[in-house]
Amino acid sequence: MGVAAWLQIAAVLAFVGVLHVPLGDYMARVYTGARHWRVERLVYRVCGIDPDSEQRWGAYLRSVLAFSLAGVLVLYAILRLQGRLPLGLGHPGMPAALAFNTAVSFTTNTSWQNYAGESTLGHLALATGLGTEAFASSAVGLAVGVALIRGLARHRADRLGNFWVDLVRGSLRILLPMAAVSAVVLIALGVVQDLGSWQAHTTLAGARQSILGGPIASWEPIKLMSGDGGGAFNASSAHPFENPTALTNLFEIVLMLLIPAAFIRTFGRMVGDRRQGWALLAVAGVLFVASVAGTTTAEVLHHNTVPTAVGAATEGTETRIGVPGSALFGASATSSADGAGNSSYDSFTSIGGGLLLATMMLGEVSPGGTGSGLYALIVLALLAVFLGGLMIGRTPEYLRKRIQAREIKLVSLYILTAPALILIGTALSIALPTGRASIGNPGAHGLTETAYALTSSANSNGSAFAGFTGNTPYYNVVLAVAMLLGRYLPIVFVLGLAGSLARQRRGVVTSGTLPSHKPLFIGLLTVCVLIFSALDFVLVLALGPVAEGLH
Repeated sequence: MGVAAWLQIAAVLAFVGVLHVPLGDYMARVYTGARHWRVERLVYRVCGIDPDSEQRWGAYLRSVLAFSLAGVLVLYAILRLQGRLPLGLGHPGMPAALAFNTAVSFTTNTSWQNYAGESTLGHLALATGLGTEAFASSAVGLAVGVALIRGLARHRADRLGNFWVDLVRGSLRILLPMAAVSAVVLIALGVVQDLGSWQAHTTLAGARQSILGGPIASWEPIKLMSGDGGGAFNASSAHPFENPTALTNLFEIVLMLLIPAAFIRTFGRMVGDRRQGWALLAVAGVLFVASVAGTTTAEVLHHNTVPTAVGAATEGTETRIGVPGSALFGASATSSADGAGNSSYDSFTSIGGGLLLATMMLGEVSPGGTGSGLYALIVLALLAVFLGGLMIGRTPEYLRKRIQAREIKLVSLYILTAPALILIGTALSIALPTGRASIGNPGAHGLTETAYALTSSANSNGSAFAGFTGNTPYYNVVLAVAMLLGRYLPIVFVLGLAGSLARQRRGVVTSGTLPSHKPLFIGLLTVCVLIFSALDFVLVLALGPVAEGLH
């Protein structure tokens, strides 16, 4: 890799490394403070919520599911009725199957888009429909993560907090202020912000072209910070109105990674041992750097004739951003469960695109989505100490909590959910004629396209390969089911795990306890992530991107 690539990677790591500390500490204070803001009390009063009462894990789960169901229904109605709403730009309502897929997509924090933004959505649907769900779905992820932290931090308790309080605080105290500040920065850096309709302009070549603006700068921060990633335009973050320069590109990458990294810091503060947060952050950092380095190397040093002649795999990238900036953005987006893209992932080299797919297959841990990244890391940490305990013949413990039969069953169900959805969904889609009809490229690349779509949906990412046609009745339903099960089944297991851990009494640290903050544990957890991902997906990767790369 060239000097420019390393400088961009170093800049991103430096900014995230510095900013995640104060943000993580602030987030810990948000979720542990007893005082309610005046505006929050007003919300609780209007909604009939007692903010000082806490919930058992079952009630917490029912609140999550009820709120998410309401989100799907409201967003579905907005999308269907768009043609009768203001600022619709003349667009009709979405067809039923597409509206269902889109409503599920943004409510589950996936942002899979089976449509072109500028030719389908008006400003109101973008700002109040998708925008509201971008805030809400990320706040839900943070709330579930906080509930699991409380389960580890509390002893002999049966309460995990109040979902509605966690939801409101995450939205009003964390996401909304950060989005507002980031929007001002993006406007200053050249991102468009208006409510205008299509405007005719004369190009440099003398042709006439209609160009659409929109509330882009206010949409872009929450799209990136939340792990949502839905593009206001079909080109997403490759569009110059969303991402005009190399500087905005770096800023948007930092936005994708900042909250997931900071939330790991929050975990360390809330359990009373910051070393635990540093250990999990080290695992996420190692996996992230490996993904970025591998993807960038595959794009810059590809051996085929044309890329070698021009110096890199430039097809599908923007010259204002460059190949290293595109590879870094792609690796960051797939590492943070964000569906944004500043280039065409389908145009990446076979190995580069395969690494983006493999990064998603790690299961949202490098550092993963907003909230979901942390609870995925913790679940895998429980698996790591369980395996470590088996090696030395001792009951495994994590943060003075024993990992017994009930806990390891929930961990196993969590770990098996995404691979089952991805592998079964890919197999069915390849076997059925209706599934194969959407594959734009036959052979190994077609398998990669299909596996990427199912992986992106089941792991709440939302990015896609352009050669894959998702807007069909079959895929609108199949991918929506993958999104729903991939999002909410893990949440069921996580909250069940949190309730089980909270009921335990405080354990005693002995000489046989595996320290979960030292290099041995960091290495064990990293190896567990890689081995289980390899066991689950090695055949798909071998028959898809690896076979294509060796062709």
